[in-house]
Amino acid sequence: MNRDWLEKDFYRLLEVGKDADQATIKKAYRRLAQKLHPDANPDDPNAAERFKGVSEAYSVLSDADRRREYDQVRSMGAQGFGPGGGPFAGGQVRIEDLFGGAGGIGDLFNFGRGRRGPQRGADMSATLDLTFEESIRGTTSPVPVQGAVQCGRCSGSGGEPGTPVDVCGNCGGTGTVASNQGFFSFTNPCPVCGGAGRNVESHCRQCSGSGQEVRARTIKVRIPPGIRDGNTIRLRGRGAPGPRGGPPGDLLVKVRVGQHSVFSRKGDNLTMQLPITFTEAALGAKVRVMTLNGPVTLKIPAGTPSGKTFRIRKEGVRRDSGRPGDLLVTAQVTVPEKLPRDARKLLEEFKDKYETADPRAHL
Repeated sequence: MNRDWLEKDFYRLLEVGKDADQATIKKAYRRLAQKLHPDANPDDPNAAERFKGVSEAYSVLSDADRRREYDQVRSMGAQGFGPGGGPFAGGQVRIEDLFGGAGGIGDLFNFGRGRRGPQRGADMSATLDLTFEESIRGTTSPVPVQGAVQCGRCSGSGGEPGTPVDVCGNCGGTGTVASNQGFFSFTNPCPVCGGAGRNVESHCRQCSGSGQEVRARTIKVRIPPGIRDGNTIRLRGRGAPGPRGGPPGDLLVKVRVGQHSVFSRKGDNLTMQLPITFTEAALGAKVRVMTLNGPVTLKIPAGTPSGKTFRIRKEGVRRDSGRPGDLLVTAQVTVPEKLPRDARKLLEEFKDKYETADPRAHL
């Protein structure tokens, strides 16, 4: 069990409630990381320590499994499991609470399986706005990201370039040491390296030894053809750097697709409304239709009613694999608002001579 968790209130460090969701926790971390970064507080000798505390809190609370373990440890501490208390002091504990299988309290008692050494960094998120055509055809687009990254000066080591950074001989680089107390084995931060797993002779003056800095960066993202509005692209290893030299997390890019003035989307098919004149509808015609790949000719049969849909094959969404969708063209018969006198006379004659059936008789 990580006894250090009993003494640190990560929710208080991030200034959020215990019921805060992941979005709230991430927003609080970004705000505090910018506020407390050593570069923003050059006259505060404690800034680096506060920044490390916020980063540690976020690395735990942003991970669902670690957050659950942390909450269980804190709950045990409130029941008398804290430092100085016996393993069953201060409350009644069920056996299934202690050894409830994977993810239960039993996992918190080390038995050689505690979390040690380098840890995976937190995932980060970003939003990318695309035009309708970019979403259909695919593109490569830059995405601005603001957050923690590996320190550019020390490459994440925490040491000033040119000075030695050695693996801690006391903990072997794990950052923790184990102590046996009867039936249980507890892990605690290494007293020599403070849990870092390494000994730094001279801290990097850019990150004050944290190995991280907060800055804006731009990442190019390949967008595959046919991506939908609301889809998320995961970029492996482009998230926040991992504590103690661990691997970085991922970057999750959520895509927002704008609307098009002509086309809409229905699955892998594109749809559009095609205005035609009432003479084209009555007599039939060949009309020019624009697609995303250029113009095509569509034959309108004589007697086409308004609302009839035509299918143009393979002019829809074309993915990297699979059959392309179609373009569904719906005819909308337009009627002139005003008619010249001679045209009106011709239509009246047509009506009197040929419109003998009632089209609403079935109603």
